Amino acid sequence: MSGRSAPCDPQEIGALFLFEKLTPEQLGRLCSEGRVERFEPGPVYTEGEPATCFYVMLEGSVVLYRRVGGDDVEVNRTSQRGVYAGSMQAYLGDRVRQVYNNSMRVTEPTRFFVLPADTFAGIMQEWFPMAVHLLEGLFFGSKSTQRAIGQRERLLALGSLSAGLTHELNNPAAAAVRATATLRERVGKMRHKLAVIAQGSYSPEVMANLIDIQERTAERVAKTPVLSPLEASDREDAVTDWLDDQGIPEGWRIAPTFVQAGLDVDWLDQIAAAVDEDILPSAIGWLNYTVETELLMDEINDSTTRISHLVDAAKQYSQLDRAPFRHADVHELLDSTLLMLSGKIGKQIKVVKDYDRTLPTIPAYPAELNQVWTNLIDNAVAAMNSAGGEGTLTVRTAPDHDRLLVEFRDTGVGIPAEDRGRIFDPFFTTKPVGEGTGLGLDISWRIVVNKHHGSIQVESEPGDTRFQVLLPLTAVDEESA
Repeated sequence: MSGRSAPCDPQEIGALFLFEKLTPEQLGRLCSEGRVERFEPGPVYTEGEPATCFYVMLEGSVVLYRRVGGDDVEVNRTSQRGVYAGSMQAYLGDRVRQVYNNSMRVTEPTRFFVLPADTFAGIMQEWFPMAVHLLEGLFFGSKSTQRAIGQRERLLALGSLSAGLTHELNNPAAAAVRATATLRERVGKMRHKLAVIAQGSYSPEVMANLIDIQERTAERVAKTPVLSPLEASDREDAVTDWLDDQGIPEGWRIAPTFVQAGLDVDWLDQIAAAVDEDILPSAIGWLNYTVETELLMDEINDSTTRISHLVDAAKQYSQLDRAPFRHADVHELLDSTLLMLSGKIGKQIKVVKDYDRTLPTIPAYPAELNQVWTNLIDNAVAAMNSAGGEGTLTVRTAPDHDRLLVEFRDTGVGIPAEDRGRIFDPFFTTKPVGEGTGLGLDISWRIVVNKHHGSIQVESEPGDTRFQVLLPLTAVDEESA
């Protein structure tokens, strides 16, 4: 938006704090190369547009905004003479993308001293060469520091996740190793039992009948019903009594295995009716080994499936085999993060998933969103641990106009009112020394707001803290950072 030009008075601009140390010759040059413009209420420039001018307010009132998600968020409002905005990084030249980093509007007729960006850059280089070098060092040093700290924070999170993943993988791996060793022993005993049966004077019909019973028993194991502890105990008593009545030794030892496999007294009656009484003990013993091997193979299958599931979750979490920017299902990202953090969450904290599965995929940087989820879940767990180690973590998704809401709600100690305005500041932390860097929420804010053009906010009271992440449903600018 262009204003109405007016004469430039070196004495007027020399009274501004920004220019008060300049010589009359320097003020004269500013007036000759710059201009004074008067703007009526309305926008002066818009965030993201090419930064062409440096503005210094002579009189009036300005408001600065940042675009967060679909909203303009006011970041400053002032009537102080001499405040400045616009192309303040012009001195960096083409090493930095020269666009306005915010939007400016005036709320009343306002006059500015306006300097073209190229002129501002040239004067800075000519008049303040040492200051320019210092500013360049601060600017690029800050960027480098942010990247290094962000990388360090990611490594710390990765270390924590690796420990949790190792713990989660160790359980099914150890179970598979134990089951495999036991299976080898049971198969050996089954071969021995088969040799004993084969040495007996059994007709081909009897052998065929035993094999048929074995096959049908194995099929029954695959369809094991889920019993309550009381139902299982009652069935074990009944099976033990049946085995004792048939003269089967150590029936109390066999009964739990049969019940676990879904066998009951009716099934055992069918077996007794199908074989001769003299070979029933051998048949029961052989079936016991059959049932045990089937259960052990199920355990191995469950364990290896669990391992595969964890590895898939780790790949989903890290996004190593995916494009950095793509359409993603936030529920897949949330599930993989929750699984990766399950060891850290522990069994004392109940996790509730309140997902709206009708939500569409969104354009995003999935690996970086996973880092946001990690930081927010980690903070929620820490808050609940501080409140006694028990609680409920609720992860909710829902539509919110043209955005998607992801909310993390915990029942922890809450965030004190005096800290809520600072929690997104770099290095601010309420955790004990050595337990927090104070960067998790700062990095999360940058990922959500700068990278995704979304917003992140918090509502908190003791027993009810909610971090809400709002992400746009439409494409974001991949170049924004």
